[in-house]
Amino acid sequence: MQMYEILRTFANKNQKIMAEERKIKTDSAKAWLLAARPKTLSGAAVPVMIGVALAWVDAPQYDGEPFSWLAALLCLLFSFAMQIDANFINDFFDFANGTDDVETRLGPRRACAQGWVKLDSMKRAIALTTCLACVIGLPLAWFGGLEMILVGILCVVFAFLYTTFFSYQGLGDWLVLVFFGIVPVCCTYYIQLHTVTWQVFLASVACGMVIDALLIVNNFRDRDNDRLAGKDTLIVKLGPEAGLQLYLGVGIGAIILGFTFWMNGHILASLLPLIYFILHLFTWLKIKRIYQGKALNLCLGETARNIFIYGLCVSIGLILV
Repeated sequence: MQMYEILRTFANKNQKIMAEERKIKTDSAKAWLLAARPKTLSGAAVPVMIGVALAWVDAPQYDGEPFSWLAALLCLLFSFAMQIDANFINDFFDFANGTDDVETRLGPRRACAQGWVKLDSMKRAIALTTCLACVIGLPLAWFGGLEMILVGILCVVFAFLYTTFFSYQGLGDWLVLVFFGIVPVCCTYYIQLHTVTWQVFLASVACGMVIDALLIVNNFRDRDNDRLAGKDTLIVKLGPEAGLQLYLGVGIGAIILGFTFWMNGHILASLLPLIYFILHLFTWLKIKRIYQGKALNLCLGETARNIFIYGLCVSIGLILV
């Protein structure tokens, strides 16, 4: 009965969304908003939030290294710009390569595939957002050193390589771990204090694992279509049952790594994320019940919510010493 209610709720919501989407004009403001996928920005914000919180509480230990809110803001804006850029790149290349099929697609509709955004317009948008990210990120070299330029270049290069190569080889989850965990958390911290501790590194790995849950449920939903399209994601390689365990496992792994905060005197930063894990567990149970089809988009939305709650729990737990 509960499963029936979930599916009926999703069907009703999906019908309303589809009715609204039919009214979208090509290259309109609404079309570009949908192409930017604002719901994915939680994955861009959380690593910076955690890196900023870690740097804020550790700053008093480093004489002569004052905390800069301007640098923190630039890190956040760069992360947002790169996320939108990656979304545009993904939208363009998946359609151009035939991975996005309007008839068979299970996930949220894509701008190019739906005709909301012209391919030439998307090319220009990719160039613009790439340049914007570079302009935002360049001043970070003044705060963190010239090595930040190399980091920025790698972020741009791998934003393209993810969609065009790595996601087809089952390596997307590793890129999420690196570019949504290790790189943004450690670099945000490094820009402030010009060092990285082992606690910060472990926190960055935990963050990457939490955010990877979003890719896992996305690939779990698309596993059959991806297999037919030759997209050999980790879920396609492992199978759905192992994929379910992987989703649960990244949440457990993040909580275990988070207990390193306790060793450093931040007990709340270890305990508050248990709120996230309870929500993560409920979402996992829902994924198991639904198992396949468009209704898994409900779990995609819940996972994005859970990621943001994790970021809040860790950040608040660190600050409230």
